[in-house]
Amino acid sequence: MSKPRVLVALSGGVDSSVAAILLQEQGYDVIGAFLRNGVQSPPGSCRPRQGCCSEADARDAALVADSLGIPFHSLDMESEFIKIQAYFRESYADGQTPNPCAVCNRDVKFGALESFADAIGAEFLATGHYARIATTTSGVTLQRGMDPLKDQSYVLFPVPERILARTLLPIGELEKSTTREIARKAGLRVAEKPDSQEICFVPTGDYKDCLLEGGGLGQSGRFLNTSGDVLGEHGGHMGFTRGQRRGLGIAWKEPLYVLDIDPENGDVRVGTRAETGCTSVQLSALNCFGFRASPGDSMTGLQVQYRSTPGGARASLEIQEGNRARVFFDQPADSVNPGQGIAIYQGDRMLAGAWIERAEFSFVAPTA
Repeated sequence: MSKPRVLVALSGGVDSSVAAILLQEQGYDVIGAFLRNGVQSPPGSCRPRQGCCSEADARDAALVADSLGIPFHSLDMESEFIKIQAYFRESYADGQTPNPCAVCNRDVKFGALESFADAIGAEFLATGHYARIATTTSGVTLQRGMDPLKDQSYVLFPVPERILARTLLPIGELEKSTTREIARKAGLRVAEKPDSQEICFVPTGDYKDCLLEGGGLGQSGRFLNTSGDVLGEHGGHMGFTRGQRRGLGIAWKEPLYVLDIDPENGDVRVGTRAETGCTSVQLSALNCFGFRASPGDSMTGLQVQYRSTPGGARASLEIQEGNRARVFFDQPADSVNPGQGIAIYQGDRMLAGAWIERAEFSFVAPTA
């Protein structure tokens, strides 16, 4: 009887490497794949935490596959990453905050990878994400990883349920320290490799460099407070994101944060931390996991996460027509950004994910 075949996305890091080890031990026919984004680091640069798609990562992934004795493919995803970079720039141009890692998971790490899995006859996909998947009578459920400090379920919020139904996440039950210990015992050179934390297609580490390559930082404009007073000027609205505090260049009696961005005239609204509070958000492209609800249904006592950092805020949910919904925060939430994703949890289980289309803030911008 043949072994079930699984295609593992090997990033060159310790997490995906250990995922391959565990699946091999569980009796799967494991095949590794590295996703090349086509982005080159500047000459002389050395950024060990650049991302998950660098030349060094490709080498590490190939060496891990060789050490495990599994077939290895290096897949050219440059055209797919060009689309993600375009989305990244367009989001900033529209005054929104992009979420490129979640889009990459949806379109590349799970989307394009699924097509390659079909081509090689792999029944399953696997990654090194710290999250858990289970199949129930109501469908596939997605849960937080067992290690609360490493939980990565949030970045999977836009992945279609049908793809998760054939996905394996073997390290979701582990703590990071255990993952590294497994890699050490296997003699893998990546056992102590630092986690990647930066955007993989921004090799300099400064996202503004990517925007400049695309044509500039957008409209110059004014810094305004919530009363409409002009506090200064800036050189381009795409150089700012909601919730930003550092780098504004405004001298004020207390710290100021970006509250709103007007891409039409370039104005950037700033205010105090108390004014960053968001009361509710309008959501689109609702993606449910083993959870079905009808327009008009509502739920309370939920927790929502709107950034990749583990944690969240208590809120209620109202289901609307057309895969839309609205979230109402129990207490104003800091720096909730349109363009970002949101994951809706009941305990450790993610009920659904969606994109933040519009946010309602505690402050009301004055009319011109």
